[in-house]
Amino acid sequence: MSLRFFDPLDYCDGDVCVAPIAFRVTARRTEAIARRDAAIKRGTDIVLATAALTVLAPPMLLAAAVIRLTSRGPAVFSQERIGLDGRPFRMLKFRTMRQQADAEPCRQATRHDPRVTWFGALLRRSSFDEVPQFFNVLAGTMSVVGPRPHAPGTCVADRPFETITSRYAARHSVKPGMTGLAQVRGWRGETDTEDKLMRRLESDLEYIATWSPGRDFLIIGRTIVEVLRMRNAY
Repeated sequence: MSLRFFDPLDYCDGDVCVAPIAFRVTARRTEAIARRDAAIKRGTDIVLATAALTVLAPPMLLAAAVIRLTSRGPAVFSQERIGLDGRPFRMLKFRTMRQQADAEPCRQATRHDPRVTWFGALLRRSSFDEVPQFFNVLAGTMSVVGPRPHAPGTCVADRPFETITSRYAARHSVKPGMTGLAQVRGWRGETDTEDKLMRRLESDLEYIATWSPGRDFLIIGRTIVEVLRMRNAY
C-alpha cells in the first residue's frame, strides 16, 4: 500500500481550487500558534518593561540630572531606527555624546570615540544608556529581546548593511530588541567588517527561527551577566 500526500491542486474545478480539509486546518493551527506566541511575547514585554522602569526610576532620574549638568543638550535623545517590517521608529537613549551625528548615518560609535563624554562613557560601559528603550517596549515599537535595531544607512566600509546580503531584510520580520542572541554571543559594539555583520545576522535569523519564551529568558539572564562583565560596550 502506497501513501499519497494531499495536493491542493487535486481539488480544482476550472479556475477555482479548494485546499483539502487537513491542509486548511494545519494552516489555521499554525496561524493560531503564531498569534498566541505574539500575545505571550507582548504580555511578557509589558510586564518586564513596567517592572524595570519602576525599579530603575530613581537611577534614571539621577543619570538624567548628571547628563544635563555635565554637558549641553537634552538628557534623552531619539534616533531613527529600522523596526518591524522595515518601518522606521524613534529609539530612545540617554545622550552620551557631546553632539549627535544625525547627518552621518554611516558613522558608528568606536572605541575611545572622542564624541563621548566622560559620564557618557560610563553609561555606555554599563549599558545604562539603553534603559530608556523600556519606554519603546511599552509603546510596542520594540521588544525586550530581538535583533538590535540599526539606523537607516548604517554602513560597513561605505556599503549600507542591506546591500551586503539579501538575507538582511529578514531580521525585520520581528520587533527589534533591547538585547538579542547576537549580543549575548559577544557580537556587540562596532560592526566594522562584513564578517561581523554576517555573524550578527546569522544569530538574528537563528533567534527568529527558534524563538520560545524560555529562550527569551535565557537571553535576558545572559545579558545581565554580560552587562556586569562590561565587555565590548563602548
